[in-house]
Amino acid sequence: MPLTEQPRSRATGRAARGRPRSARRTSLPMTALLWLLILVYAFPVAWLLLSSLKPGSELFSYPLSILPEDPTFSGYSDAWTRVDFARYFGNTLLVATVTTVLTVLASASTGYALAKYRARWLSVFFVCVLATTMLPTEVILTPTFSVIRNLGLYDSLAGIVVPSIITATGIFMFRQFFLTVPDDLLEAARIDGASELGIFVRVMLPIARPIVLTLAIFSFQWRWNDYIWPLIVLNDPGKFTLQVALRSIVGAENIDWPVLLSASVISLLPLVLLFAVFQRYVLGADLNAGLKD
Repeated sequence: MPLTEQPRSRATGRAARGRPRSARRTSLPMTALLWLLILVYAFPVAWLLLSSLKPGSELFSYPLSILPEDPTFSGYSDAWTRVDFARYFGNTLLVATVTTVLTVLASASTGYALAKYRARWLSVFFVCVLATTMLPTEVILTPTFSVIRNLGLYDSLAGIVVPSIITATGIFMFRQFFLTVPDDLLEAARIDGASELGIFVRVMLPIARPIVLTLAIFSFQWRWNDYIWPLIVLNDPGKFTLQVALRSIVGAENIDWPVLLSASVISLLPLVLLFAVFQRYVLGADLNAGLKD
């Protein structure tokens, strides 16, 4: 090796050895900030969980304590039996599951059409779909209620499901994903004799599995936590969803806090379980699976 290259190689080696240290110094403040944010967001959740284990006399004792002195699960049993929790839980699960399945299918098919079919009116239609995101929910409540009432869906679970199927967010997600799929893949499927429906079901949907799971999680969460629309549409207490039922626990003058807190924790469990089961599919999925450069 020439002598002139030796100092250069030594300097390069020193720079390479110095990079991890500087990167470590930069990552430490960011890591500390992330842990601080985790604590800030986790504190209210921890307070809710621990308060649900406290008896009513201990909830407002002074000074306030985070840990329960006399833990009890009576609030959970009272919430499940006294409030007819099983009925409301089943209503909400039915609404959230049916709406999620229909939302994913409608969004995937609409996004596929907007991405892979060529027509001028499709671009205008897509702009109109995106424009709906600019409207506050309160603006469309009255016309939506009029349509549901005229269709005879008032005071029924179907009245909650039907207006929630089409979402601009889901259509946008699928359209943007399907735009990245090469048209050659569709042409190859057509040459092999696949129908348009077969291409969508057998080719496009399996490729879009990460988007399907992501939208399914979001849609299930939206419908599970929905409160305003079920409160407007439903009148029969036997058809109430979970969030409306939780609001009925709050009385005009007296609130049973142990039951309310315990019922709130139970209502969170399906969402936590859903994310725990499907997060590895969403975060670890390969968006380019099945595609070639």
